[in-house]
Amino acid sequence: MVLNSIEKLLEKYDNAETSLKEEAKLRAYFNGDDVAPHLEHYKPLFVYFSNTQQEAFTKDVPLTTKKKRNFYQWISVAAVAVLMLGISVPQLWKTGPKTLADYSPEEQELYNKTKNALAFMSSNFNEGISSMNVLEMASDNFNAGIYKASFVTEFGNSTNKLLKQ
Repeated sequence: MVLNSIEKLLEKYDNAETSLKEEAKLRAYFNGDDVAPHLEHYKPLFVYFSNTQQEAFTKDVPLTTKKKRNFYQWISVAAVAVLMLGISVPQLWKTGPKTLADYSPEEQELYNKTKNALAFMSSNFNEGISSMNVLEMASDNFNAGIYKASFVTEFGNSTNKLLKQ
């Protein structure tokens, strides 16, 4: 009879449905010497739980804090200095903006070709976007149709319920 109740408790334990009292009964059973042979594989688990429950942390925890270092303050000072140099140095060597006439004829030709290629890509991209807008409108209409079809399905279900009764 005891073995039968232990097996039921183990089944509840495996399903995570045991209370603390039931788990205490299981620990007491598996700490004993008369464990059934087919339940021996549970014994190390419950013996471990019993042993760790008796353990206590005995080491002293120091409550003094270490001195804060000024390292982080110096990092912030260095970061501000680098930022200020990054802003002020380009202002010292400012030569003014270049115009297209300042470049060689080959560079001007490359600039114009690149400008034309980017304009061509932009126009094709805009055509593709307008096609996507048409697909989005079709998708919205399709979703509205599905929504309305769900009403027909619901009407059919309720009609079937009425006719069956």
